[in-house]
Amino acid sequence: MKNTKKNVALLAGCQAMLFTNNVTLISFAALAGFSLAENKMLATLPATAYVVGAALTTLPASFFMKRFGRQTGFQLGTATGILGAAVCCLALWLHSFWLLCAGVLVLGVYNAFGQYYRFAAADAANYDFKAKAISLVLTGGLVGGIIAPELSKYTRDMFAVPFLGAYASLVVFCLITMVLLAFIRIPAPSEAERDEPVRPLAQIMKQPGFIVAVTGSALGYGVMSLLMTATPLAMGLCGHAYSSAATVIQWHVIGMFAPSFFTGSLIKRYGVLNVMLTGVALEALCVGIALSGALVANFWWALVALGIGWNFLYVGGTTLLTECYRPSEKAKAQGMHDFLVFLTTATSSFSSGLLMNRNGWDMLNYAALPVLGVIGAAIVWLALQRRTAAIV
Repeated sequence: MKNTKKNVALLAGCQAMLFTNNVTLISFAALAGFSLAENKMLATLPATAYVVGAALTTLPASFFMKRFGRQTGFQLGTATGILGAAVCCLALWLHSFWLLCAGVLVLGVYNAFGQYYRFAAADAANYDFKAKAISLVLTGGLVGGIIAPELSKYTRDMFAVPFLGAYASLVVFCLITMVLLAFIRIPAPSEAERDEPVRPLAQIMKQPGFIVAVTGSALGYGVMSLLMTATPLAMGLCGHAYSSAATVIQWHVIGMFAPSFFTGSLIKRYGVLNVMLTGVALEALCVGIALSGALVANFWWALVALGIGWNFLYVGGTTLLTECYRPSEKAKAQGMHDFLVFLTTATSSFSSGLLMNRNGWDMLNYAALPVLGVIGAAIVWLALQRRTAAIV
């Protein structure tokens, strides 16, 4: 248990660096894209490229780590992050929109590998500690939420080329991650993981628990990405200063990860489905607040509620997923789960820019409501199934 807690702490540190990277990209991707793109409707394409890069590599990353180990995979992913950041810096220097998209696409590979930090903690934990281990690793994102927006205020105009300093800082975050990874001792694959029979992926995916885990994680993440990606643009169009948008994003990310200190305990006490249903309600509250006005306070409260709702759905979905596979099946189950999450997020991120330019901030929020209805219905369906099974 002592070694498990040490690994969780170090993985939380890696998560902190990953999300410092993520928040920096979120803060600047749309703005940098808007400044470079001839067609302003493509402003959010760099943010989408980040998610697409992760979606394309999340399954290969999972199988790579099954063969070569988590530690090797995490180091490779981090090295790829350094390469992607360097390409982004070159793109800004050359004022090339499409090269920027390519660099951010490569950075997405780092994100794909980094998403398995939470699974690495869960795999080494006993059943009672799994939800808490996942939750505690995600608390590292809180550091990213605090550090990145503050640093971005200084690195944005550090050099003559706008945003160049911000993208250069990503290299530093990756180097810190490499140091942390050197001290992690992740257990080798167990005998069961190596030799146990593996069911076909289709059979794993047909399980009600898997369906609801993916629905909650992917669609909850998609709604979050849809609204969060467009927030800096929406606030700019409403006449709010960049510093205000950076503060809103900062508190949004705090809302995403601060609950992780107790989300695992809430799941243990009230059940994973109740926590996920609360997440749906909080994301719906975000929409209601966003539609009620365009003051900085509206954006602030909406994005905080959105962050907490995302946390409950994402931690809940990840925890529910761990009930749906054998040790030998984790690579394909975890990989497919995260692939579907990133595919959904990429679609919503790209749609965000199109809807903002064509229909405005209000329509963006209305578009989230039917998606939230689908998530809520899926959770209730599984709850009823489990209640019926318990009675029988």
